[in-house]
Amino acid sequence: MLIDAQGSSASPGELVGAAEVQERRFRPVVVWSGIAAAVFVLVAGELMAYHIDALGPLTSLFRDYAGTPKSATTPWAGFLLALVGVTARIRVRALAAAIALDLIFVAVRTIDGRPFTVGNGPTIVLTVLAVVVAVRWTGVRRETALRTAALGALLILATKVGEIWLDITAWSCPQVLDPYVQLADRALGNPAWLVGHALDVAGPAPLGLVRWVYFELPVAAIVVAIWQLRGVTTGAWPRHHLVRTFLALGLIGPIWYVIFPVVGPVLAFGPQGHGFEIADVWPNVVPALPSSVQSMPFDTITPRNCMPSLHTAWALSLFIHSRRGPRWLRWGGVFWLVCTVTATLGLGAHYGIDLVVGAILCMTIESVLREPDRGWDIARVRMVALGITSFTGILLCTRYCAVSMAKYPFPFGITILGTLAAVAFTFYTTWFAANRQVLPARKAETAELANP
Repeated sequence: MLIDAQGSSASPGELVGAAEVQERRFRPVVVWSGIAAAVFVLVAGELMAYHIDALGPLTSLFRDYAGTPKSATTPWAGFLLALVGVTARIRVRALAAAIALDLIFVAVRTIDGRPFTVGNGPTIVLTVLAVVVAVRWTGVRRETALRTAALGALLILATKVGEIWLDITAWSCPQVLDPYVQLADRALGNPAWLVGHALDVAGPAPLGLVRWVYFELPVAAIVVAIWQLRGVTTGAWPRHHLVRTFLALGLIGPIWYVIFPVVGPVLAFGPQGHGFEIADVWPNVVPALPSSVQSMPFDTITPRNCMPSLHTAWALSLFIHSRRGPRWLRWGGVFWLVCTVTATLGLGAHYGIDLVVGAILCMTIESVLREPDRGWDIARVRMVALGITSFTGILLCTRYCAVSMAKYPFPFGITILGTLAAVAFTFYTTWFAANRQVLPARKAETAELANP
């Protein structure tokens, strides 16, 4: 069903750029080390989940194969990403098989009275496709298909690991730092309260739109990633693409959830605190300014996943990677960024400081990854150093100067926004300005410029 009629032979188009692909081939030790690391993380996550009585990544993955998937979007996102590396004929067959299997699972769940969802079909077909490619195909065609299949699988597995990590943050951090962030946010004018109140006034339609955008970020990410990777079957692999940034943010960002645990205004100051909130005042009333501040206890269920705002970081990276695309893609990147920022604040999921730190984290990681052939010139070093310093400085200021930030909002607000502007300006001049200096690089950089 998924085997090309031409067997393992490559079409003429797939042979174009073979030398470049061979040049960038991963060594077997790297591949097997990556597989071993993934298995170790999944097993460790499953054991930890058993210890804290949560859903483990292996159990969640098994449900994607034979049960009720926890996410309907992620399996399809990873599957569509994997299909970029195969021919149109196999793509159509794989899509048809995944849809058919999903319909069968939906019918069975409907008969059993279980919830409606999808995701089994793409998970099963992606696995079968990867096995067929590894066993039956050869050469550049095989390597390209395996690379895109690995990206798709990694996206799915990273989500599974991320879910148990969120449970670990709730289990390991009984105290949260929301009182500090709320005070520091006064320097920015309490944007979570302002946008939350504005969405309440706007009515259900705008609220529903931004909520959908907020939860369906993988949809937009896959659109941009597929556009960037559209030429890989001809050997034109970009040196950098959105998936690399997404995975790097997902690896580094959550570390700070246990260093700086925060649950968000709708929980710490709103109606969803389940009795742990300081006061049920969000988004209508800003809490009175206290004379002192300290951490507050919270339940062992809610993830501490606010600082930094990874939704903002991911949406900003999507915006950045859409800049060299066609007009529809560029406008789509703007739309998703604006709606995501509105949702993170308006739904009470984040404070303004979270968004600032998330944006700085995104530009810093993006600067580490972009244009690898350029090397670590002075411009890259300057940008990364500025990003790390700004990220650290704002977190330390929020933790140890929160009361002062609330008492003197104007100077602190100007400083924080000025820092963000300085990082953004430096990022732009380093990577996008027309007069920027770029060191000579190999021919592969041409693909990088065409597919950021």
